[in-house]
Amino acid sequence: MQIGTLIQAAKAPFFSLEFFPPSDEAQLPGFYATVEQLRALDPLFVSVTYGAGGARQHSTLAVTAELARRGFTTMAHLTCVGAEPGNIAAFLKELRAAGVGNVLALRGDPPKTGNWDWKQGYFQHAADLVAFTREHEPDMGIGVAAYPAPHPESRSFALDRRYTEEKLRAGADFAVSQLFFDVREYEALVEDLRAKGLNVPVVPGILPIQSFDSLRRVLSLCGANIPGKLYLSLEEAHRKGGAEAVRDAGLDFAVRQICQLLECGAPGIHLYTLNKGDLCLQIAEEVGM
Repeated sequence: MQIGTLIQAAKAPFFSLEFFPPSDEAQLPGFYATVEQLRALDPLFVSVTYGAGGARQHSTLAVTAELARRGFTTMAHLTCVGAEPGNIAAFLKELRAAGVGNVLALRGDPPKTGNWDWKQGYFQHAADLVAFTREHEPDMGIGVAAYPAPHPESRSFALDRRYTEEKLRAGADFAVSQLFFDVREYEALVEDLRAKGLNVPVVPGILPIQSFDSLRRVLSLCGANIPGKLYLSLEEAHRKGGAEAVRDAGLDFAVRQICQLLECGAPGIHLYTLNKGDLCLQIAEEVGM
């Protein structure tokens, strides 16, 4: 089932979940135990990330196929970096054969080594992946990323919004937002897309803050903004109560953020789980979902 169709048909707000394939196969039993723990959230869909430059393509395929076998509606991430038409076409067919009917088309991050030139690749933008997938697998569900605040490499809000518009017009069914901490940024994104005549669902992506270290690491990767007031409150929590206090403050903030998003009409909530189950379950319990 295409995820876009499921979102449109949902009669109540839902959770969806993002996982990343373990780097060590010995971690797979624990990983799948976490997935089963989070089955309690009845996720509308689950997504599986894709290593930089396709480094974990095999792991993405194996994990996504296994989750599909377990009855989850699944979505595999797909990136432009190092991708060639033949490889992408083959990967899409492997996904379909494994019962995976959805992909999240992303530009991806360039390799950290060497001088990467986007103009040398066949796929330069996520919109190229969307168009290619729609042409070669017309029944595949396609999602894209949307940035409430501009991507770190975008020169302006307007340019970033244009890239999002191009991805959606190329054939995407829905969008999942990059993480953010100010609900007003999500509202502005949706309003801008609606003004352009784009009525596809935009599912907000929420990162539960689990520690200062994980927060800094993720912020360095995606370039999201964190309000000064929130950062200072986390610093104060850490000063008074250490890591556990930061986790509790992050939990409280995520619950408030999700409630605000649902009040403003978000169709559901996409949780970046970081392959951790307990905090996600606590959030769902306190939100009342």
